[in-house]
Amino acid sequence: MPNPGQELSSIDFASMLGGPLRAVINAQAQAAISTVNFIKEVGFKKPAAEEVAGGDTSTQEPIYVKFKYPKELSPFQPAIPADAGDPAAVPPRAARPAVAAVPAVFETQQLEVPILTMLPIPFIRIDLTTIDFNAKINSVEYQKTDTNLKIDAALEAKAGWLWGSAKLNVSTSFQRTTQQGNTVDRTYSMAVHIKAVQDEMPAGMERILGILEGAITSKPAA
Repeated sequence: MPNPGQELSSIDFASMLGGPLRAVINAQAQAAISTVNFIKEVGFKKPAAEEVAGGDTSTQEPIYVKFKYPKELSPFQPAIPADAGDPAAVPPRAARPAVAAVPAVFETQQLEVPILTMLPIPFIRIDLTTIDFNAKINSVEYQKTDTNLKIDAALEAKAGWLWGSAKLNVSTSFQRTTQQGNTVDRTYSMAVHIKAVQDEMPAGMERILGILEGAITSKPAA
């Protein structure tokens, strides 16, 4: 009868458990590469043809979003009606001429904002990996015995006027077969649970975005 401990020790846990872990590590590396490609494709201009031909692609310019908006320079001032004044009032109120309304003054400004400061940058991190492995081993020991008993009989009889004779033939055979052994049923199942979260922004990227935010400019449109 097989030993369950030996059955379990024969399982290649290094491959069965190490495979999903290697896949998780590769997925984390691919997520990091996807973040780098996202920053390059979305946040920076592609190098010019002459730079590519010369092999100088290390310097890249960030992509800016430019739009115009009206900026209020001075607010609207409502009109003030004339006042004749009242010398008998305490204190006396002097006369005041009418003042016309002053419209608000606006100036069209052009704002330039780096696009990386306006988009959520994906920083995917695998937070938790759970591997559930179940092994079910069923062992059945059996013994089977077959018994066969065979009897053949034949009777011959002869008779005449004065005498008679009889002959009886009997044949017997006995066969017994015994089979024994065991049957092992093995069932394995494995489930992998992966939880991915949005990771915090790296310190270097946070500093770059801070520099780009400082580069946001607003100037009068031409």
